[in-house]
Amino acid sequence: MMNSYGLVKSCRLVNSASDTLMGGRYLNHQKGLPRLPVPPLRETCERYLSCLEPLVTEDELKHIKRLMKEFLKEGGDGEKLQRSLERKACTTDNWLADYGIQINYLDSRESLLISNGGFVLPKMDFTDKQGQIRCAAKVIKAVLDFKTMIEDETLPVQYMRGEPLCMMQYFRALSSCHVPGQKTDSLVFHAKNSNPRHITVAQNSQFFTVEVYHSDGTPITADQLCVQLERICNSSLETNTEHVGILTTLHRDTWYKYYNKLVQDPSNKKSVSAIERSICVLCLDKAMPRTYEKYSRFEPVQVLHGGGTQWNSANRWFDKSLQFIVGEDGTCGFTMLHAIIDGTPCMALSDYITFSMKKPQMMESPVALLPMPQKLHFNITPDIKTAMEEAKQNLDLRVLVFNHFGKQIPKAHQISPDAFIQMAIQLAYYRIHQQCCASYEAASMRLFRKGRLGVILSTSSASEEFDSMSICNRAIRVNFHLQLTYEIRGRTTFGHFLGLKVQAIENNIPMPDIYTDTSLNKAFNFLLSTSQVAFKAACLGSAVPEKLNSYDFCYSVTSDNFTFVVSAWKSCKENNVVRLIQTLEDTLVDMKMLLEETKLEPDSST
Repeated sequence: MMNSYGLVKSCRLVNSASDTLMGGRYLNHQKGLPRLPVPPLRETCERYLSCLEPLVTEDELKHIKRLMKEFLKEGGDGEKLQRSLERKACTTDNWLADYGIQINYLDSRESLLISNGGFVLPKMDFTDKQGQIRCAAKVIKAVLDFKTMIEDETLPVQYMRGEPLCMMQYFRALSSCHVPGQKTDSLVFHAKNSNPRHITVAQNSQFFTVEVYHSDGTPITADQLCVQLERICNSSLETNTEHVGILTTLHRDTWYKYYNKLVQDPSNKKSVSAIERSICVLCLDKAMPRTYEKYSRFEPVQVLHGGGTQWNSANRWFDKSLQFIVGEDGTCGFTMLHAIIDGTPCMALSDYITFSMKKPQMMESPVALLPMPQKLHFNITPDIKTAMEEAKQNLDLRVLVFNHFGKQIPKAHQISPDAFIQMAIQLAYYRIHQQCCASYEAASMRLFRKGRLGVILSTSSASEEFDSMSICNRAIRVNFHLQLTYEIRGRTTFGHFLGLKVQAIENNIPMPDIYTDTSLNKAFNFLLSTSQVAFKAACLGSAVPEKLNSYDFCYSVTSDNFTFVVSAWKSCKENNVVRLIQTLEDTLVDMKMLLEETKLEPDSST
């Protein structure tokens, strides 16, 4: 699984009269997008060996190279699998998307917390219930406007360096759900078939449905939404309700077990169905206590997972594709489900909501009679109640706003700011653990039809050399800018290996030794999951570590500073987020000094 934001450079929305949408209705441009190509086999294998060099012993590397030679020989397994994958690529829009969603997300049995991403919107100026209701109504009104643009195909096409990006993810963003299954889950998209007209509102760990369209199909106004939300708040004062929503954080096999028990009751089945079919979930959260530890920010924690069962984690339904969170203290944001939508499309949604809420809105009297919001009822058996008590997560998340300098410093030395940060993260990890680890950066592949995410393997023999040498050594050749590919154009080592493996399974070809060797796990056992997130508005992106002993980094870059949102599981005693952030801060300063002390020869690749 992967952090789903993805590096997108020079990505913009077409939003002026002078910009032309290709073909009028924007889905017409999809036909012009290329299919995802299959990378050259030998190139992928060379990249694989490069990322393995710092992670294995010399004897292990010799063994792997022997296996690779056998794999690449003429008429060998590699050639057979490559040809099979190339045939697959000719008959499908995107061979990697087909494999990746199923294997990375649906087949995974881990909690959906690790495949949810969070976006913190700029803090709103209110600190009471009425302000919360007014803000929440504006958020939902913006979402409904965005939904109209999706359905009418008037949502502006996104471009990257003048090339159009795939927009298909938007059509599945709303009215979608991730449903637990036995051994594998499923994705259900209700927008096209049943055209839902309601949202789910979570308040005080209780769930309600609110109709957001009139009988003539027009959306209700923000003021009418305020009336409905106030009704919900007045009717959800009880605090002894069962925390049903917390079940959606369970291990998927466990959640499947209790999901089946839950929906055996007709009332429960009706309630679960109403949540799954809804356009989205709106979470009206109670205020969380301020924390004053270094690097602490409660907003990303609250948005990402609710802050714990004692606060708002039960005020969620994590199986939903999009959940919008508005706290009583001004916290505002949303979560997205990686299996359905990546971070880059959500950045556009984030900016749209932020700018929409800044627009002056005329007050309208809610004249029309509105149907009462419907509370969803659940009948909970003792064994399900026990499962709720076990569904507790313990995540440590910190934010570093690095104000010493911004992207202008590395750019002045002809170095990509993103590469500069990638090497700083690896070096900070090395300084603490005295070893390299497998690291990746997510990158959007939306230049291709149905494109989702690719993985940039940012660990290499060159990055190991940089990490292991003294930062004070003036003789270091500053070449870490050479180690990254900043825009994936269909050449993804991780995805290519995955595709070849699936071809072996589908065609009953014995699994090549390169896949059963322990080196494969070392290469792709990512302990650093990273992603650059870019917003027009002042938002924060965050994600949950995929493994118990891994870290997740989401970072943004401006001319004046770098912002990092770093998370790890507290249950892993080897990890220490605060120490890593402190080391990262020192490392960035040291690397700036190194740039100033080292004359860098111009390089045409930057």
